[in-house]
Amino acid sequence: MIPKYFFLTKGVGKHKEQLQSFELALRNAGIHHCNLVNVSSIVPPGCQMIPREQGLKMVQPGEITFVVLARNATNEPHRLVASSIGVAIPSGKNQYGYLSEHHSFGQTDEVAGDYAEDLAATMLATTMGIAFDPETAWDERKKLFKTSGLIIKTTNITQSATGDKNGLWTTTVAAAVFVPGKNHKLLEGKKKAAAPTSV
Repeated sequence: MIPKYFFLTKGVGKHKEQLQSFELALRNAGIHHCNLVNVSSIVPPGCQMIPREQGLKMVQPGEITFVVLARNATNEPHRLVASSIGVAIPSGKNQYGYLSEHHSFGQTDEVAGDYAEDLAATMLATTMGIAFDPETAWDERKKLFKTSGLIIKTTNITQSATGDKNGLWTTTVAAAVFVPGKNHKLLEGKKKAAAPTSV
């Protein structure tokens, strides 16, 4: 199965049980009702990134759903945790892109997000033969990757949270969710069902 679409989502959950906090984070991300299967980091050629709202309408309860998932948790009060997914999409329609997952402690949304985005872009750049200095700051490399004309999009989705002050488990998730092309019919069906009927 080669997915035709993917979307990004994120969430956070808190509970006295770690598993329940993970479930609540998935609920917050909108994907708790799917049977999630972790996969590695390739965006298939031609796989289109769609908005979260559209993607959530294209997955069904109980569906086997392939995701690249970043997950982190703490029960230490005030400890900062983050989960991030980085995305790098090539300009060539017959080329594949990369997703990266990053989980960290003590990093803000911005720092964790930049790190994940840098990871994905660097993996893609190395497969395309783009020459760069890995010691260069991410902002400079980002400009270089874009001006090469070979990488057209890099982005990230990041969820950070501070550990609950009373020691509840705090879990963060970020995910790239793959959707098969056939699921587009679900979206069309929901649009028809929501359309007002003429009198």
